[in-house]
Formats: sequence, structure tokens, C-alpha cells
Amino acid sequence: MSMNRASRWAWVALAMIIVGLTACSQNALQPTLTPTTSSRIPGSLIRFRGNYFSTAGECGYCHTALKSANGTVYSIQDDWRSTLMANAGRDPYYLAHVAEEVNRHPQHREVIEAKCATCHIGMASLTEAFSNSEVAILGDQGLLNPDNPLYPLALDGVSCSLCHQIQDINLGTPQSFSGGFNIDSNTPAGKRIVYGRFDVNPAMATVMQSASGFIPQTSAHVTQSEFCAVCHNLFTPYVDDNGNLSTDLFAEQTPYTEWVHSAYRDSQACQDCHMPTATEAVPVANTGSPMRDPYHQHYFVGGNQWMLNLLKTHPDKFAVSAESAQFDQTIARTLDQLQTKTAHIQLTAEPQDQSLKVNVRIDVLTGHKFPTSFPSRRAWIHMIVRDADGKVLFESGAFQPDGSIIGNDNDGDETKYEPHYQIITRPDQVQIYEPIIGDPNGQVTTSLLRAQRYLKDNRLLPTGLDKNTLPSEIAVYGEALQDPDFQAGGDIVHYQISFDSPPTYPLSIEASLYYQSIGFRWMHKFSSLNLTAAQNFMALAASVPNSPIPIATARITLNTVQP
Repeated sequence: MSMNRASRWAWVALAMIIVGLTACSQNALQPTLTPTTSSRIPGSLIRFRGNYFSTAGECGYCHTALKSANGTVYSIQDDWRSTLMANAGRDPYYLAHVAEEVNRHPQHREVIEAKCATCHIGMASLTEAFSNSEVAILGDQGLLNPDNPLYPLALDGVSCSLCHQIQDINLGTPQSFSGGFNIDSNTPAGKRIVYGRFDVNPAMATVMQSASGFIPQTSAHVTQSEFCAVCHNLFTPYVDDNGNLSTDLFAEQTPYTEWVHSAYRDSQACQDCHMPTATEAVPVANTGSPMRDPYHQHYFVGGNQWMLNLLKTHPDKFAVSAESAQFDQTIARTLDQLQTKTAHIQLTAEPQDQSLKVNVRIDVLTGHKFPTSFPSRRAWIHMIVRDADGKVLFESGAFQPDGSIIGNDNDGDETKYEPHYQIITRPDQVQIYEPIIGDPNGQVTTSLLRAQRYLKDNRLLPTGLDKNTLPSEIAVYGEALQDPDFQAGGDIVHYQISFDSPPTYPLSIEASLYYQSIGFRWMHKFSSLNLTAAQNFMALAASVPNSPIPIATARITLNTVQP
């Protein structure tokens, strides 16, 4: 006997209520998850419901196995679980930084941990904040202690019910930056609103409420860059020489503001690149959802391949929910993003009897500065010239197995840094695109709570971003400001190379743009720090080489000297 549409949805809703109740009853049966033991179930999402938030395991079973009309299978939960968003609370580099800053400035521990928790372990930290409890990350009382009742929420990182509860209040304004997003703290569990881009009919809304405890509501704000800016525009106070927190703020990460001043503002949002759409319509739930178009895939692809490899290498250590194959997919997407959608490189050369002029042009494709966000990231040009016998005649920007760059002043001495170059004449001069931060005394530092200014910021600028009219938080600092070849959309570096004697032709010239998500000085800053989180990070980091990623490469051959 056939059912009418209302009857069919009633049965589906009843089934989902049973599933939801079963899920709740199973919470007590879930294993204790801890990043220091191997007590994890491979491929198993965390199951936990709180008063304000639920982990991805409470959402995932309805948002996997999504089949398009062509039979292609999509999965929101499987795309997400191997991303750095999902693992934001497990990130050992993040935890080492928190430990370092608390150790340096113990008088500001509460402020430091509350700020650092908001975007990395927001579900747990906001649950504490809503009850006027002190937010702690580390130690016996910390949210990342497996004995803490909110530990499952902390371990689940940037999860579904965090982002989809962010309200359309003050988005795109300074009030919303640095974790200043708004989430309703008054509506009781079971009646809370989550936002999505598509209209949901009442029957489907009932199914979702029964299964997850959340009611879907349509809002376009989840598709806008301002939505991402709440955590990806980060301004922090610094500690002055007297040990006090400043009232003015340091622009630690500002990709949103960079995007606002670029040409991409009118054509592409953050989600277009970092959550690319499928090429076909896809249902967003497996409970009878209609086909949706556009369907944004929850890839959250960025540029930190190294950390993804570390998480994949030590799945039990971090109690990750992703399987190795899922990490492989996210790593492949990251490489594709870096190597096909980040920058192009071009070479031209003018040979003379005993000299060579080479112009290296970098065209950047990103909608914000590259490298992006956290100041540990850097990119540089490796340029090499060989003669007919393969002998190296000139080389700038070579790197060591430990991730250091030969000739880079900062890798050799933490108090120095490599300037921006318009013209390079020696092998020990390296064009490195990076932020170098300074403390209140103008000294180079990698301490985030001492960061008061940029001593150098020559990161490549997106198209449309005029370096002469930028606000201070995204300005160019250092020699690049006076370099006429350093402009919106890229840079041209001129190499003027002299030889001791006429070289043997043909000459082969190769230039590559390389990238590291954690530069040498930022990686090894924890080596001598006698803190558990710092030493844990260094021990784990030794298992994954900090090899740079080639972003783009260009090669030319010169067959003879020009007359």
C-alpha cells in the first residue's frame, strides 16, 4: 500500500527520533578519547550532546552517503573530519604556543587561554563562558584534559553545531573579529537554531530536530566571507615591558581585510575557494532531502600540508576520527590548492660574456596575501643556474633537510631577518615573502604576546590591492614598499650574476617558488623550552620532515651568449 507524502515523512520522523534517542543513550558507552593514548575507534566520530553544542557524530549520520542524480556519493562528515578545522583542538603546534605564552606571562593565563580557546575549541569554551566559568585549556582543570566533562566538545574542534549556530550579527565589523561571533545562549537544548543556505520544509525540519536537537533556518550569511572572518581576522593585545597587556591590538592574521581591499571582493567569497561547489546538484541529507545546487563541499582546504601529515602519521596519539585515506584526500586537495591555484612563475634572461641577468616574475592567484594568516608561514624563490656540464654556477634559496634556507639571516640568527630585495647579486641573498614581527622594542620575536608591529611584511599581494593606500593592519612593511616591481598581483625580482670566466653553454636556468607553513625559526623555537606541550610537539615534529612545497617552477635554456 502506498503512503502519501505526509505519512511518509511522519514515519521518517519517527525513525529519526528513535535513532536520536539511541544516539543519546550511547553517549555513556563511548570510549574515553585522549590525544595521549590509542583508545580510539578508527573512523568513528565523537558522539556527545551538550546544552548548547553537539559534536559532529550527532550530525554526521544524516549528512553522509549523499547521492547525486548520477550516483556520485558525497559526504559532509567525511570531507570535514580530516581537515584542520576538525582537528583544531588536537593541533600540537597550537597547544605548544598556548603553553609557551602562559609560561612567559602567567599573570595573563586566563586571558590567553580564553582567547586561544574561542576559535580552536569554541564549543567547549563557550559552554564554560555561558555558565560564567573560567575557561582553561591546559592542566588538570583544562578543557583538553580527558577527565573534563566538556572534553568531547573540545576535541571536536571547529564542528558543525559551532559554525552553523553563528548568528548574522555584526558580521564584517571589528566587533565580530577575533572570535567575536554571536551564538544564542538562552534557547534551551532541543529548540536551538542552526543556519543553512537552503529552505527546509517543515517535515524535514521536524526530522532534523528529532535527530539532532537543532532546528534548521535559512540564512545567506553562511555563504559570505564575513562569516569566516570571525575567526580568520585575529587581533591580539601584546604584553609591554612592564608585563601589562596593551590596550591597542596587533593584527596577527587578516585575510578577510586583505580580501576586502582586493579585486576578489566583487567576484569570489572565501567559500568559493575553500569550500568548492560540486559540479552537480546534491542532497544535503540522506533523509529525503531534495537535490541542492550549489552544494558546497566541506573541504576547508588551506595550505598546511605539514600538519595534516603529522596528524595522519600519529592517528592514535591525537585520537583523530579520520582514517588514513581521508587524510590522503585532504592532503591531495591541499597540494592541488597550493600548486595550481596559488601562483605562477615566469623567467626571462639576458646573457653576456661573463654575466647574466635573470628576471623572475611571480603572479599570485590568491584573494589575500600569500603566504596567508599565521606569521610562521613563508614562501621564497629558489633560483639556480647550471652550465653545460651541470655545474652549479649560481644558486640562491637552497634549503637544508631541517627546513632552513641557506643564506637566510633569520634561520642563522633569531635576532636578524632577510630584507626584501629588488635586485639580487649574491647567493646569500634570498627573496623570502614573509611577515617578521617585532616586540615593543623593535626586536625580532616569535612570541605572539610580544608582537607589537611588523618589521617586514612583503607577502605577495592579491590583484587589486594597492600597497600605497592600505590601512596599517594590512600594510606592506620594509623595502618592498619602495620596490616598484612589488605591486598588486605579484613581484619581479632581478638577478644580476657575474661569472669568474665565460661559462660553457648551454646554460640551464630554473626558478621555483617554495612554501613552508612553519618556517625554521618558528618550528625550532620550542626545542629548548622545558614544557610538556612544547616537548611533545618537538618529539612528534621529528617524525615528519619540514620539507618545503614547490608552488610553481619555471625553466629556460640559453644556447649561446647574445652578441
